[in-house]
Amino acid sequence: MSYLKALLADYTINNVSDAENALKEVVQHIALLALWRAKFFEHAAFYGGTALRIFYQLNRFSEDMDFSLIEKNTKFSLKPYLESIEKECASVGLKMTSRYKEKTKKTFIESAFLKGNTLENMIAIELPEELTQSYHVGKQLKIKFEVDINPPPLAKYEVKTLLSPIPFQVKLYQPSSLFAGKCHALLCRKWKNRIKGRDFYDFLWYVGKKIPLDLKHLQARMIQSEHLKTTDVFGARQFQKKLKERFEEVDYSLAKADVLPFIVDPDALALWNERFFVNYIKEVIILSD
Repeated sequence: MSYLKALLADYTINNVSDAENALKEVVQHIALLALWRAKFFEHAAFYGGTALRIFYQLNRFSEDMDFSLIEKNTKFSLKPYLESIEKECASVGLKMTSRYKEKTKKTFIESAFLKGNTLENMIAIELPEELTQSYHVGKQLKIKFEVDINPPPLAKYEVKTLLSPIPFQVKLYQPSSLFAGKCHALLCRKWKNRIKGRDFYDFLWYVGKKIPLDLKHLQARMIQSEHLKTTDVFGARQFQKKLKERFEEVDYSLAKADVLPFIVDPDALALWNERFFVNYIKEVIILSD
């Protein structure tokens, strides 16, 4: 069995959507390995939906890879790490190229994209011809990387080990801090016409797993993003009120449409409506010091 086939051994691939999601996740694993080799996790931690998927078995696929520095560093650049990721992908037969996103205005987010031809990489992982023939020759696989170089305070970290492609370690946010980041996205993300239904799906996952919310880290995030003032009282009651207001303004048909490509069973969204989500607000366990 080839190296890449071994990486895919845990995936059930019945259609092109399964194949593309599996390929993305394999690339994400390899990118994490490259970052570990480059000592990236001495300075930064992994968080977000992909971290939750890879390390805590969130039952949906995730696209982007989000990181946060441990300490603020406005001189930090993603550029030196992108070459490491490209080389690691090439070493296992994947053809991926990176593109650093140059800043046009001052921001505390470093961004880049990892791209590759979907069909070429599907062939590289030796997928059956009946799947690969469904792909247009120009279709691109794309993974976005973001690093917060001005991290919000009070996050808690842990180090976890992955055994594939080889044993290596990743520093990431603890689950309670991950939940705080997700609640910040729920409360503060600017949606316009594209509601991130993935935030709502993940919220239910956290509640179902009874993972407590690090309210102090959430408060620190909201102060940093100027959604709260340092003088504002922000306890469990204030959090529940803001979440209720958010759930009441959602177009749930748009939220469902966003998350649908990333889940296996569409019926997981059948009960979604305002009342359904509001009923789960008081199920959130608030972490106490």
